[in-house]
Amino acid sequence: MNCIIVDDEPLAREGMRSLIKEVSDLKITGEFSNAVTAAEFLKTHQVDLIFLDIQMPKVTGLEFAEQLPKDTLIIFTTAYSQYALKSYELDAIGYLLKPIDKHRLEKAIAKAVAYKGLLSKDSPKNTFEGSTEDFLFIKSERRYYKVYFKEILFIEGLKDYVVIYTQTQKLITAMNLKTAHQKIASEVFIRVSKSYVVNIDFIESFDNHTLYVGEHEIPLGEVYKKDFFKKYSGGFMTPEES
Repeated sequence: MNCIIVDDEPLAREGMRSLIKEVSDLKITGEFSNAVTAAEFLKTHQVDLIFLDIQMPKVTGLEFAEQLPKDTLIIFTTAYSQYALKSYELDAIGYLLKPIDKHRLEKAIAKAVAYKGLLSKDSPKNTFEGSTEDFLFIKSERRYYKVYFKEILFIEGLKDYVVIYTQTQKLITAMNLKTAHQKIASEVFIRVSKSYVVNIDFIESFDNHTLYVGEHEIPLGEVYKKDFFKKYSGGFMTPEES
């Protein structure tokens, strides 16, 4: 799996290059100081993953991300925390704050590699094959897997797919998140951002911006925040008070 680094700071590019080599076997095929030259490179080269700064001259990282092919994965690397929710709207794999933490970088790369495998053309595509009041069937290769709603931790939207996380496995299906949410019409599932539907029974804690489900940190979107607090806190807590 290959990658490129896009950052207008030479020292930041150097540091990112060293960290990537330290924690992974990704092949770095290019480094760019701005989105314009990176875009030119993409015209003639296939890139799996981009480590992308946000605050850059001419074209910002967010503007650049909106123009990227759907099969290009993004990990934002920035000194600014306020763009995190916007990054998830762009289906970013990760959002890392500078100075980059090595373990968070390693985790984000592992997630990117896993998703690349799931979304590759050679991987079998799972499908929803039907559901009842408390479970659904998902087809994987030549088998049908019975997945109980009560076992689903959360569902993550990723480009044209959703990834279903259960207590024991991860399954992918070619479907948008809205449709997946409709197929598991259960009171315990709530949409918490553009990219996530969560089983509230597995939420261990939360703050005004993040839900914690086991080792997973799930962003709480501004648009969905009011409904989440109303449903989950029973009206005793508002987003402003959290």
